[in-house]
Amino acid sequence: MSSGSSASHHDDPRHQHTLTGDIRLHRHFHSRFLKARDVIVYLPPQYEEEQQRRFPVLYLQDGQNLFDGATSFIPGREWQCDETAQRLITANKIEPLIIVGIYNTGESRADEYTPTRVAKLKAGGKADQYGRLIVEELKPFIDEQYRTLNEAENTGLGGASLGGLVSLHLGLSYPQVFGKLAIMSPSVWWDNGVILREVEQLSHKTAQRIWLDAGTKEGGMMVHNARLLCEALTVKGWQRGVDLHYHEARGAGHDETSWGRRFDRVLKFLFPRRRRS
Repeated sequence: MSSGSSASHHDDPRHQHTLTGDIRLHRHFHSRFLKARDVIVYLPPQYEEEQQRRFPVLYLQDGQNLFDGATSFIPGREWQCDETAQRLITANKIEPLIIVGIYNTGESRADEYTPTRVAKLKAGGKADQYGRLIVEELKPFIDEQYRTLNEAENTGLGGASLGGLVSLHLGLSYPQVFGKLAIMSPSVWWDNGVILREVEQLSHKTAQRIWLDAGTKEGGMMVHNARLLCEALTVKGWQRGVDLHYHEARGAGHDETSWGRRFDRVLKFLFPRRRRS
């Protein structure tokens, strides 16, 4: 993918492309379930070098905010997932992985990222269709196009805010597909804590490894709700420090920069460096 910039925005550094490493863009990925959207893929440095090797995959919501300041919701503010992954992989701190960013569709984001319809908000309830897009359409496409390790223990799903909410909802719906979950600043408040009820209704604990966090400067009930969610997961059998990592980021707000700053910790917990035989 070229890093050229449109002439109209050329002089504004916030609109410059900031891509690092081997990035592939799949435009207008078609779905039977929801409208088409772009999908952006980061490949680790080893991808071209080691042609026989397969790699774990992390699927992330809000794809336009992850790698490129020119496409992010607030121009110039992005997670820097590509720079962080590149740095950690090169330093042998994490397992080399593929990161797939799924663009949101703007006006449909709240509908697609929530499991239930909330009448007074006139929004929500399309998370299960969105899940089918990922599981039945996008993942098979990625597994066909790229050299992936496609089983659950090598497949992660994550996001922040409503993206964190939908990632936990879909993770719990598809434990046989997603073995690792990155739940950042999740919107636990949605529909009076529907996600807490989902966790409470689990018949048994899954084999998933879960990162859960919140920033102390996010306002509202964010930290309180994240603690409730952490408690609900531990009641079901997840163990902090083993397969559940709960983190409160001191001074962190509800924004791309804050999520990006702790993304390195997320990767280290979910994709730790493996000893290769």
